[in-house]
Amino acid sequence: MSARAPTLDEVRVQPRPRWNGWQCAAVAIAAAVLLPLLALGWTAAQGSDGLWSHIAANVLPQATKNTALLLLGVGTLAVTLGTGSAWLVTAYEFPGRKVIAWALLLPLAVPTYIVAYAYLDLLHPLGPVQSAVRALLGYDSPRDFRLPDIRGLLGCIVLLGFVLYPYVYMTTRAMFMTQAASLLEAGRTLGAGRASLFFRVALPLARPAIAVGAALALLETLGDIGASEFLGVQTLTVSVYTTWITRSDLAGAAQIALAMLVIVLALIALERFGRRRQRYANTQRPRPMQPRRLRGLAAFGVLALVSVPVLVGFVAPTTHLAVESWQRLSNGGVSPTLWSSLWNTVRVAFIATLVTVAAGLVLAWAHRLAQARRDPRIAGVALRIGGFGYALPGTVLAIGLLAPLAWFDDGANLLLQGFGRDPRMVLMGSVSALVLAYVLRFLVIASGGIEAGLMRVPASLDHAARGLGASPGAMLRRVHLPLLKPALAAAALLVFVDTMKELPATLLLRPMNFETLATWLYADAVRGAYEDGAVAALLIVAVGLLPVILLARAGVQYGRELSSR
Repeated sequence: MSARAPTLDEVRVQPRPRWNGWQCAAVAIAAAVLLPLLALGWTAAQGSDGLWSHIAANVLPQATKNTALLLLGVGTLAVTLGTGSAWLVTAYEFPGRKVIAWALLLPLAVPTYIVAYAYLDLLHPLGPVQSAVRALLGYDSPRDFRLPDIRGLLGCIVLLGFVLYPYVYMTTRAMFMTQAASLLEAGRTLGAGRASLFFRVALPLARPAIAVGAALALLETLGDIGASEFLGVQTLTVSVYTTWITRSDLAGAAQIALAMLVIVLALIALERFGRRRQRYANTQRPRPMQPRRLRGLAAFGVLALVSVPVLVGFVAPTTHLAVESWQRLSNGGVSPTLWSSLWNTVRVAFIATLVTVAAGLVLAWAHRLAQARRDPRIAGVALRIGGFGYALPGTVLAIGLLAPLAWFDDGANLLLQGFGRDPRMVLMGSVSALVLAYVLRFLVIASGGIEAGLMRVPASLDHAARGLGASPGAMLRRVHLPLLKPALAAAALLVFVDTMKELPATLLLRPMNFETLATWLYADAVRGAYEDGAVAALLIVAVGLLPVILLARAGVQYGRELSSR
């Protein structure tokens, strides 16, 4: 009996991964992102000295209920405001449409804790709003008349919803702008009205974009600590902070953080489920729909409707902060500590931005090289793992970093003692710990932006450079970096601004007597010194406007490209 010759498929061997310095560095970065998650589980398993039973019985149920209701309320409001605004500015032409289309992004410049801070002062019983209402109604004292207190779950839902809706607005409007006009025209020929076209054609097609935006808004809500604490809502994030700081129960805080991770995974799964059918066939070149021109009362009614989110989420709090800041500066200036906090903020944000962009460049470049070798598995996994940190609330990431920082300090102290030096805290409670937290938290912003920039570079340039004998490092330095300058600058700006605004991880990992603008504002709000914190809040908002301007310019350019097709 003769042996059968093996077929080509039988003898084909999968190529082994080719390890190089870039791929090893990418794997090391991915391991650094995973380390806090593994350490979090280890810390939670240590027990909490009998306090966990108290937390599980008295803290966790109410905090979980508040968190679930907050997520449900904010998600509903953000989706309603974001989707409705996106449809109105895309489907209709009215006076002021071009201005309001980018102005709807402005609330992104105002962190949630600053909005809560501003409205607590703005709507205080002795604040300008209630004082004006009492003057109109003829009352003299808050004891005679006062509006309902904004503190509470409902107030937190409303404020967070009006600040976070732009996440839904951005993604959904982009989807509406690219929907083919032929689909809507087909529905119109079948007798569907404008409302029916929206609910039966446009909205189902935009579901993937709505899911992405809603997931981002809910992740921001879950990670919020300042607004929830200012407004008296005991969420899981606030519980992690108080359990650690107030009760000195690190293991209990880690156990609550693990419960938050379950919610994070559920939100990510919900986003995946919402866009599971995001691909559909379209054999014709898409022609964007033309907005319907409105006139008279209808036009001004739509303008008024889409202006409400901008007024509530940006204009009112920013105007109040500007007025308070001017009064503070006119009445003797601000404390020198504020300028020290500004310097600390800029310094740490600058260092974190450099490290984050460098790490993101390593991840994206290693993936590019692996794709060229047709073996992108390991580098692709490292690139995806690098994005885990952004999904983690800042409090969860800070809790997870404590054990690795302590392990590093223990090892460093052994070396110091071996050289006759006194032991000390090397990373724990240092600026380096803050920088590490920022890098892990915002790494996906840098790697994602740089990866998108690399995708626009033709692969033929890589082939030509390799044909001339250029090494991967020389190819990156001499070919790609000059072409990546816009992507690198945009990624650096986004990381810098997000680092300046970050509050939860900064509160938990900052060194002693080290204040940033965010922690300065938090301390002033806790003390009730709203006048001092207004300047810090306004500085944060001013810096936050930079990426919003970039987003608005990108949206305008995108709209022009669609109109020219």
